[in-house]
Amino acid sequence: MVIFALAVVANFGVMIWFWLRDGGVTGQVIGVAGALTTAGRITGLIGAYFALLQVLLLARLPPLERRIGMDRLAVWHRINGKLVIYLVVAHVILITIGYAGLGHTGWISQFGSFLSSYKGMVTATIGTVLMIVTVITSLVIARRRLSYEAWYAVHLTVYGGIFLAYLHQLPTGWDFKANNTWHNMPLAAKLQSDWWVALYVATLALLIVYRVLIPLVRFYREGLRVESVERVSADVVTITVAGKRLDRVHAAGGQFLLWRFMSKGLWWQSHPFSLSAAPDGRTLRITVKAVGDYTRSLLQVPVGTRVFAEGPFGRFVATRRQRPHVTMIAGGIGVTPLRAILEELDDCDVTFIYRGVSDADLVLRDEIEQLTASRGAQLHELVGDHADPRYADLLGPENLRALAPHIANSDVFLCGPLPMMHHTIDSLRQLGVPKHQIHWESFAFAVS
Repeated sequence: MVIFALAVVANFGVMIWFWLRDGGVTGQVIGVAGALTTAGRITGLIGAYFALLQVLLLARLPPLERRIGMDRLAVWHRINGKLVIYLVVAHVILITIGYAGLGHTGWISQFGSFLSSYKGMVTATIGTVLMIVTVITSLVIARRRLSYEAWYAVHLTVYGGIFLAYLHQLPTGWDFKANNTWHNMPLAAKLQSDWWVALYVATLALLIVYRVLIPLVRFYREGLRVESVERVSADVVTITVAGKRLDRVHAAGGQFLLWRFMSKGLWWQSHPFSLSAAPDGRTLRITVKAVGDYTRSLLQVPVGTRVFAEGPFGRFVATRRQRPHVTMIAGGIGVTPLRAILEELDDCDVTFIYRGVSDADLVLRDEIEQLTASRGAQLHELVGDHADPRYADLLGPENLRALAPHIANSDVFLCGPLPMMHHTIDSLRQLGVPKHQIHWESFAFAVS
C-alpha cells in the first residue's frame, strides 16, 4: 500500500516536472488566451493520469484489496471517475477557447479545425463521449432505470475511451510536439513520450495479469463446476460449486467472489455474490435471490456448468473481531455472508438478530437456527413491514440494547439492504458503538 501510494505521488510529481520544464505556467502564456491554453494542457495531462489510476483502482491488485478492501476501492473508483470527466471536459473547453483566442477565431470554428486538421482528435472526441456516458449511467438516478446488463455493457466502454484518448495524447499533445522548449534538446519530448508510454504499458500489463491471466490460470487449474442447485424458496437458490484444491483460493466466510457461469446467456457477465457457507477446501457455496434477469436465470443453471470465479474479495470476515462479544445483524438475503462468518466464530458470545419484512424474507432460517443453537448463541428473529409504524423501529437503539445488552462492547457485523444498514448504523452510533467495531460492506462493487 505504501509503495503504491509513493509510486502514485512520484509519477504525479514527474508529470508536473515535465510540464513545468516544457513551459509550464510561463513558457507559452500570451494573455488570457495563452493562460487558458496552458490550463487546458495541465487539465488534460492530469485527466489522463487519473484515467490510468481509474483502471488500477479496480484492477484486482491483491495488496490494495487486502489493505483497503474492494468496497472502499469501488467508492474511490467512482469519485476518481467523476474527477476524470471534470478534468477532460475542462481540458476540451479550455484548449478550444484558448486556441480560438490565439488564432482570433470563434470557438466553434476552432473545434471544427481540431477535428479536421489535428491527428487523433476524432478518436479523442469519441473517447470523451464514451467516458461521459459511463459516468452518467453510474449516477444513482440512471442506475435505477437501467438493467445491470445494460449498465455493465456501457461501463466496459470506458476502456475504449481511455485507449482512444491515448491515440490523441501523444501525436498532438504540445508536451510531446514542442521538442525545442527544453534548452533546445529534442530528447526532452522523447523522454516525456517514453514516460507516458511506460505508464500506459504498465497499467495495461497489470490489468492483463490480474484481470485476465491469473483468473484464466485458476479457471483451468481449479476446474470449478456447479455441483448442486437447490431451491431455498420460490425466488432464492443455493448453488454449490466444486473444484480441485480450493484451499488454495484462501477464501473466508463473509468474502465474495465475482462469479461467471459459463452457460448460454450467462457467460459474458460476472456478478459479485458472497459465500453463504464457510469454505471447506472442496466446495464454495452461494445463495442468491432473484432480483433481476441474471439472478432469475441462476434458478435454472444446469448442474455441471463450468464456473469462472475471481476473488475472494472483501474484509468482511471473522478475523476482524477484537471483542469477546459479537452482535450480528442481518436483513433478508444479507444473511448469507453472516451465516458463513458465524461458522468461523469461535470462543465468543454471539447475539444474532435477523430482520425480515415477512417470514419468507428469512432465507436460510433453518440453518441459522441450527448454527446459533450449536454455538450457544442467542437468536432474535424480527419480522414486520418497516412501513408499518409498529415495526418501523425494530432496529432502533432502544430495541437493539434490549436484544443485545453488551452491544456497546461488541464487534457488530452488519449486512442487508443499504437503507436498513444506514438506519442501523445510526442506531449503533447512538448506543456508543465505536466506528472501528462496526463491520459492514455495501457490496456496491464496480465491475469495470
